[in-house]
Amino acid sequence: MTSATPVGDAHPYLRAASAGVRHHTRALATQAATAPAVDRTHLDVLHAHLVALHRLLDQLQTATRPPHPAAGRHLATAGSRLWQAGAAVHDAFHLLPAVHAASADEQECHPERLPEGPPVLTICQRHLAAGHLVRRTTTPTDLNRPVHGHTTTCAQ
Repeated sequence: MTSATPVGDAHPYLRAASAGVRHHTRALATQAATAPAVDRTHLDVLHAHLVALHRLLDQLQTATRPPHPAAGRHLATAGSRLWQAGAAVHDAFHLLPAVHAASADEQECHPERLPEGPPVLTICQRHLAAGHLVRRTTTPTDLNRPVHGHTTTCAQ
């Protein structure tokens, strides 16, 4: 995918992040036959990327909505879809087996233990923090709206 924006634009970090995602996608495609494509670490990093994108879209729609309401609504919808994607990645993370032999109690989300919890709960901390932002700006109906006719199972 190429961009019509000049290379010397004011968004070099976004361009680098996009290039990193494209590179990772190509690397996974070439390794598909030799190594497992996904593990918990992989999903944790992907979740961090989705949450960062969600925060960026939230800021963009906040700035866009007053002068251009229709564009702001589209950005808000994109943010809701990113939240749904992040929630699905979070759920998938907990369905994958842990690399070490952790107890079942350690693998579950325990919001009451997040600040001092084991490192595996980093994704839960991030997800809950992002959830606070989402609930401030989005209705439950928006979050559970089906994407292209499919229903979601996220009850976030």
